[in-house]
Amino acid sequence: MGVEHLTVMTRDGRVDPVGERVRRDVRLALQFDPGPIVTAKVYSFSPALSDAAADYLERIALFDPTEREVAAGCGGAPSTATAFVAVDRRPGVTDDEAQTLRTVLVDAFGEAFASCRTASRDVYWFETSHPEGVLERIARDVVGNPLVHFLTFGCRDEYRAPAITEPSRSRPTIATVPLPRGAVALARLSEERLLALDLAEMQAIADHFVRPATRARRAAAGLASDPTDGELECIAQTWSEHCQHKEFNARISFRDAASGRDAEIDSLFRTYIVAATRAVESQLRAWGQDWLVKVFDDNAGVVRIDAERVFAWKVETHNSPSAVDPYGGAITGILGNNRDPLGTGRGGGRLLFNTDVLCFGWPDDDRPLLPGQLHPRRVFAGVRSGIEDGGNKSGIPTVNGAILFDERFAGKPLVFCGTGSIAPAAVAGAPWWDKRVDDGDRILMVGGRVGKDGIHGATFSSLALGAEAPRSAVQIGSPYTQKLVADFLEDVCARGLVKCATDNGAGGLSSSVGELARLSGGAEIELARVPLKYAGVEPWEILVSESQERMTLGVEEAAVAEVLALAAQYDVEATEIWRFTSDGALRARYEGRPVVDLDLEFLHHGTPRKRLEAEWEPPDLVEPDVPEDLDYGDVLSRMLGSYALCSREPVVRQYDHEIKGRTVVKPLMGRSGEGPQDAAVLRLDWATYRGVAVANGICPRFGDIDPYAMSAAAFDEAVRQIVAVGGRLPRAGAPEPAFWSANDNFCLPNVVFDAVENPDGKRKLGKLVRMCQALYDVAVAYGVPLTSGKDSMKNDFRAAGTTISVPPTVLYSIAAGIPDVRRCVTTDFKAPGDAVYLVGRTEDELGGSEFYRFLGELGRNVPRLRPEAARQRYDRLGEAIAMGLIASCHDISDGGLAVALAECAFGGPLGFDVDLSRVSPADRPHVALFSETTSRFVVSVPRGMESAFEAALGPDAIALGHVSSGGRVRVTMGRRVLVDVETAWLSEAWRRGFEAVL
Repeated sequence: MGVEHLTVMTRDGRVDPVGERVRRDVRLALQFDPGPIVTAKVYSFSPALSDAAADYLERIALFDPTEREVAAGCGGAPSTATAFVAVDRRPGVTDDEAQTLRTVLVDAFGEAFASCRTASRDVYWFETSHPEGVLERIARDVVGNPLVHFLTFGCRDEYRAPAITEPSRSRPTIATVPLPRGAVALARLSEERLLALDLAEMQAIADHFVRPATRARRAAAGLASDPTDGELECIAQTWSEHCQHKEFNARISFRDAASGRDAEIDSLFRTYIVAATRAVESQLRAWGQDWLVKVFDDNAGVVRIDAERVFAWKVETHNSPSAVDPYGGAITGILGNNRDPLGTGRGGGRLLFNTDVLCFGWPDDDRPLLPGQLHPRRVFAGVRSGIEDGGNKSGIPTVNGAILFDERFAGKPLVFCGTGSIAPAAVAGAPWWDKRVDDGDRILMVGGRVGKDGIHGATFSSLALGAEAPRSAVQIGSPYTQKLVADFLEDVCARGLVKCATDNGAGGLSSSVGELARLSGGAEIELARVPLKYAGVEPWEILVSESQERMTLGVEEAAVAEVLALAAQYDVEATEIWRFTSDGALRARYEGRPVVDLDLEFLHHGTPRKRLEAEWEPPDLVEPDVPEDLDYGDVLSRMLGSYALCSREPVVRQYDHEIKGRTVVKPLMGRSGEGPQDAAVLRLDWATYRGVAVANGICPRFGDIDPYAMSAAAFDEAVRQIVAVGGRLPRAGAPEPAFWSANDNFCLPNVVFDAVENPDGKRKLGKLVRMCQALYDVAVAYGVPLTSGKDSMKNDFRAAGTTISVPPTVLYSIAAGIPDVRRCVTTDFKAPGDAVYLVGRTEDELGGSEFYRFLGELGRNVPRLRPEAARQRYDRLGEAIAMGLIASCHDISDGGLAVALAECAFGGPLGFDVDLSRVSPADRPHVALFSETTSRFVVSVPRGMESAFEAALGPDAIALGHVSSGGRVRVTMGRRVLVDVETAWLSEAWRRGFEAVL
């Protein structure tokens, strides 16, 4: 009969760590103790395994002599079990463990096992009896997700063996979709098919298909006058907000009530982002610096490291998928963003690092959930786990990031993922970044197979989230598959066998081939050649599916055989799916039958431009009264222990930031290994000490007061973190000019005004305008170019008559070249007796601060960036670091000076004794302690170097005191003692902040 199932369980008498973790998760998520849990993993095989194959897996591949035991069969219940929950993956959902077992069988027994279908099931056995309703809650809210899993549960006698269902064998169909002429019917069609197109866009499509030229062309191709399902879906993906950035390219009438000025803005993108980079580029060229290579028109921005190498990197969001399936959304965000540098230029850049910035609702939120809403704690845990698997299992270090909390992120989290890479400056005698493809070149798809997962991903991400989400939009990535693809691409592209590459992200093949087709002037795809995960995938689904780990390559016909052979060596599936053309059309067929025949000009430039209205009026706010009798030691301890400021070590330690061995400045450092750092720094190679610093800036709470100030402060935060480790801003006459490369990521709720559906749309769009204005001003002032970025709109969750909208948020992620990583400094105090300085002037700017949040207030005096003074300060500080005058340096941001000082002490661990009399007037200690004025640093200077340091920094150097050896934090203001506590007491509060949720 053979063996259909193998079960792996914890050996008798051993602790089941997975069961203990799930028990803890249930306690946290559902507020009750489910009792002891025993877990099992059941692997299923179709056809059944031979006894020899099953014996091999039992004794070798799955064998664990200490913790786990393997047995044939579907896994009987433990003797103490009374109930179970079983989690099976839905068809098409990536199952890496099962796929790995199939690979093991192929390696051991040959290609006969390549067609063996495998699946894995997770089983949770409960010793304590629970009613069905409780088991369902555990299944849905803790261990599974109905969007990607089949969930079964019940008493032990109801447990049944898993089965691998046979796929559908129905013949694929190509349907024509009649386009109605009425406005109501067109809008309904967009909604029913999840096209995410408005009425003007639907009308533009209808008008295109009734044009005589279009009808004649379609008749010649054997198509009806109305579009096929594939054509309509292809247009929708290409025209989605995710791909077209329609709000950023709209014409906007802007009314600034504060200044009384009106303005007409012809594209936020061109007016502020492109214009800022062109202005910076002009200045760089005037200085004789030519490291800015390629911006805005590829998957990632490209800058020059030196004559032989370039640096490419990209940051973008994966918000909607992470709200629906936190693990799947996060892992596909990481892996998808990895593919952006891989698919830049001629492709195959070597991936260097990941960075992640995460925004969640409060993890202890006890409000009732809306239909379809996941608890922020569950979103947090799932996203964290997805990032761990996406990075660690791909062999890419996650080197830094941030975690923020706000109740407005409880509907949709913001999940920002970034990846940097290194590539050769030239390949086969041509610039690496120069994408080229010609008529007759072949189209190759490499990597994962196509299924129904990821369909409507681009349009889904362009809509507000609701109680119901399409199952097909959810994807689960495979880091193992992608690692093979990345290694293959690095090799094949370095050999000059690939002329251009791009990833299969939003819109799948329709977007990847459609974008590359613009280079040659057209393309043809034979969809029947595309490898599928299973039968029953319709032609239009093959075209737009966003199934993961896939790249599209342009290869000369003569090189195809060599590329396919090399792919086989790397165990990467590669398939020629047809060719590029030059006739101005994107065409797709299925077994010769026409599926798509679209004019490229209409596909890429036919989207009607939006006409929007925006307005800005400052909110009417006041500064709160601050109690005079505050115990500042207690306040500091409680702030350090809050979710907003506490140590991220429980998260950081799950990510491998050491892999590849190039990380110089790590997330946590110091003798204690606990000191939080500013920018991450990595070596670029082993032959030199050249490196790259990476930092992020984000502060959405300032936007509640003034989005201009928020955007400026966020940009400055990213810059000053790089300055804090030793980075130098671009400047004339720099002896070692180093590149700078910034990614902007804007995330907003719906900004399109509608008197009924979105009455505050003008105000929200006005905030976006203010954010973009600040971006231009600060980027130009600092000489930092925007090289890539993304916008994510419609970040709203609507259910049961309630809408949760994210606060307008911008993240700036900046990378900068470091000529010599040995000169970098870290945040931790180094030695007792070192002098402690504040660098920069402190203003009464507590609006939006963590101190005011602690008091339950917002305030009015938001931090205002002074870019000219900041730039001069950064130049002087950089010179002092280069001269070796600084032992430690830490930027001052969330929580102000008091928090920054404490974090410097934690890395020692050491203490400090400082007097804030020169920082603020004696009657305003809370300003000196907690103001979040931008562009400031805490610096420690070795004994004997104080005079040289003060000469280098001038009036920006404000002496505070010294580092102490007694492990005590002492802060005074003249004769008044503000804080006098043990460093360890503050550190304990700071380290235990996440204890209740992770």
